[in-house]
Amino acid sequence: MQKELNKIAKDTNIFLKKFIKKQKKSELIIPMQYGLFSGGKKVRSKILIDVGSLFKINYMSLIMIGSAVECIHAYSLIHDDLPCMDNDVIRRGKPSTHIKFGESTAVLAGNSLLTMAFEILSHKNLKISDKNKNNLINKISECSGHLGIAGGQYLDLDYEHKKVSQKKITQMEIKKTGKLFSFCCAVPLILKNRSKSEIKKFEDIGADIGLLFQVADDLIDYKGNLKDAGKKTGKDKIKGKATLISLLGYKNTINYANNLILKIDNKVKKYGPRSSNLSKTLNYILNRNK
Repeated sequence: MQKELNKIAKDTNIFLKKFIKKQKKSELIIPMQYGLFSGGKKVRSKILIDVGSLFKINYMSLIMIGSAVECIHAYSLIHDDLPCMDNDVIRRGKPSTHIKFGESTAVLAGNSLLTMAFEILSHKNLKISDKNKNNLINKISECSGHLGIAGGQYLDLDYEHKKVSQKKITQMEIKKTGKLFSFCCAVPLILKNRSKSEIKKFEDIGADIGLLFQVADDLIDYKGNLKDAGKKTGKDKIKGKATLISLLGYKNTINYANNLILKIDNKVKKYGPRSSNLSKTLNYILNRNK
């Protein structure tokens, strides 16, 4: 598993470094690179590759699309860390972007990474049809804005120190984390021109994967440490975050996560032996840094 993750991370970073190198220089390039190349396991890209293998999608096309996903993920982390959001000073084991470069620069670097994702997806080197490019850009835009990451972050902040139902918590976490995973799971089917209903099935799988990832992240915050997590832990309880742990308790949340894995496995096992790659990734997500 680690070998596969390392290869995907390496190939993704090689592409992104080459892409940035060909851009005209600006003062924001350095803070953009700081937020983008700060480590990270590239789990979203791994999910994209796993689902892509079920439909025999070209690996380098998926790396290019995954690079756009990583740009959006990096933008969201930079913004989430800001004092007006979660006020985190450490990210992936080093100072957050706004600590290193200042708040205004961090905002602009995040904005620039968001828009660079669309540059990548619309680029001539991505050898897919214009129709599919438009579909991917439309889908990732939806997953990044008020219906996805941004909307989820709003709810995350709004729910602090409030009694929130399990349904609302899961809806918030699917927006904040699940939507980008939904995009990753939908990409291969969009490229294969599959039906809307089949695309929707894989978007739902992605939402469950994102929920699993967020639950695992909450478990790390609850019992992990700064060295392993790469960020300060124990914050959720202090800030009164609405999480499944706060509602269900630690052990019940682990059971909830394991049931999510079973649910996803049952949906993809009909695609044969290649689905085992995805299954291994799901278990890695739950057990990372625990």
